[in-house]
Amino acid sequence: MPFAAVLDASVLYPLPLRDTLLRMAEAELYDLRWSAQILDEVSRNLVTDRRATEAQAQRLIDLMTEAFDGAAVPRPAIDKLEPSMTNHPKDRHVLAAAVAGDAQAVVTLNLKDFPSEACEAFNVEALHPDEFLLDLYGLAPATVHAALTRQAATLRRPPMTLNDLLDRLAVTAPAFADAVRTSLSAT
Repeated sequence: MPFAAVLDASVLYPLPLRDTLLRMAEAELYDLRWSAQILDEVSRNLVTDRRATEAQAQRLIDLMTEAFDGAAVPRPAIDKLEPSMTNHPKDRHVLAAAVAGDAQAVVTLNLKDFPSEACEAFNVEALHPDEFLLDLYGLAPATVHAALTRQAATLRRPPMTLNDLLDRLAVTAPAFADAVRTSLSAT
């Protein structure tokens, strides 16, 4: 069984990154975890930033929860653990979800909210998505290549090549995008 990781709202908000992380979970490179509170934050931010209407944001969340129906960590388990978390107060629910969901990692763009001393007590590591994707790539490069190729092939508005997709991913995961590009140019 692969390791488990909680995806923070910060990595589920940017479309290319969200799509890539979900495709890696779909490829069974890790077991995905999240909470209703995390998904609510994603939905709220999409609407607030006018990237989606409320109906569009809800449809996205519904599709995600349907596709990964075992990913949700139950709220009562999170609520029970949250008071014992010592990381940033606004993200204590995320670390509590990791602990309750037996996750080994929290993938986040907000590493400062998850200091190592707050996570180590629970054997959880906070990882930037760049580092997380590089780890997955190191474990299964062919699977990652296949998932990225499928991802690029499904993009229609606008259509994208794999290199176009890597350009988009480079905004949040530059080392990962470079590593994939380097391996593609070597073949």
